[in-house]
Parts: sequence; C-alpha cells; structure tokens
Amino acid sequence: MKDERGYQTLEVIAKADKFNQWMFETISPYCHGNILEIGSGIGNISRLFIQKGYSIILSDTDEHYIEQLKTSFRGINIVSIDLIDEDFQKKYNRFFQTFDTVIFLNVLEHINNEDEAIENCRQFLKPGGALVILVPAYSFLFSKMDKELHHYRRYTAKTLSKVVSKKKFIVRKVFYFNAMGIFAWMYGKLFGMDSIPSKEMNLFNNLVPLAKFIDKIVFKKAGLSVIMVAQKGP
Repeated sequence: MKDERGYQTLEVIAKADKFNQWMFETISPYCHGNILEIGSGIGNISRLFIQKGYSIILSDTDEHYIEQLKTSFRGINIVSIDLIDEDFQKKYNRFFQTFDTVIFLNVLEHINNEDEAIENCRQFLKPGGALVILVPAYSFLFSKMDKELHHYRRYTAKTLSKVVSKKKFIVRKVFYFNAMGIFAWMYGKLFGMDSIPSKEMNLFNNLVPLAKFIDKIVFKKAGLSVIMVAQKGP
C-alpha cells in the first residue's frame, strides 16, 4: 500500500532545490568510496550524488518508491532493503562488508527497533567504514506531522550518539542542522498541520541563504535535524 502522506511530503521537498542542495553540501564531505543509501525515497538527495558522479546504490522498502527510482535513475543499481527483515542475514549477506559509506537520511525515526537497524547498517560497512545519519531533532517538536509521517521519535545529539555508540561505532562528528527550521516546525505544530505545506516550503527554500547564515552564528549547536558521522569500530 502506497504511503500517500510520505509521498506527498517527498514531492513537496523535491521542489525545494536550494534546501536539498544545502543538505547535500552538508553531508557529502563525509561520504566516500562505494556508497549505499538506505531509504532513498523518490531520490531527492540521491539525484545530487548521482549528478556529482558518486558511486552509489539506492534502496528503499516501498515498492512504489523503488519503481519511481528505477524510472528516474536508469543505469543506477536500485535494490529493496529492509533493515528489520526477519531473514535479513540470508537476504542481504551479498552486501555485507561491501560499502565504504552508508547514508541514512530521515529514516531511523521511522523504525521502531532502532538498535537492530543500526546493527544491520554496520554489517553493510567495510572495516572502518562511515555511517552518515540525519534524523529529526528534539522531542518537544514532536507533532501531528510526525505522527502522520509515522515517526516513532525525535533525537538529540546525545540520544543519537548513545544509540550508535552501543553498536560498536565510533562517533566522529555530531552536530545540528537547520536552526531556522525549528521555528517553521513549531509554527506547524501550533496550528496542528498534518503535512508540510508547499507554499511554506517554497518560502523556506528561498530563505536558505539566511538559514545557512544562522547555522554558522549558532555554531550548529541547535537545529531541526541532528547529523552524525560515525566510523565502524572493531
């Protein structure tokens, strides 16, 4: 069954070219070698990695997203990967210790068993490989939009570090992203919005230069999202 709310949200964000470019520029310096993206959706960030010539495999669990990815990115390897599949070891062992980087953007909050998801990401990585995670920040921002998007939780730098560290990852960097977005999300929460409005997203997209400046002056100590770069330990 197609996730209509999730698809609608990704379509709205797809039009926010400046925002997507900003996210790409923020995470791409930590991505190298053979890359696996978990939860590619409709390819909003994937597209930028492909355009820049990165070696990347895209994946999702939703068959509708996979079909759209195959249509949009012909010639790119696109696979179905479910991190909490009960037969994970058998289904995906061909990918174990294959990747230098695993990208995990706005996905972990959708998975009830976060420990299992992180452990299985670890299995895809070569020794010393990098896990790059982006998740929504701050439980006080949890809203109707989170519920509609099937989010289980929001994180802080501390809580995300704890989850990742206990699965034998070494946290190399953790910081916040998009401080200005906090106010936009609070606005949506205050007015009981259940989705990201296209008009408001377009406005925010045009304000990305200001948002980038604000992140600099707050030293990435606050933001709507948390970004972590962790290295697979021994």
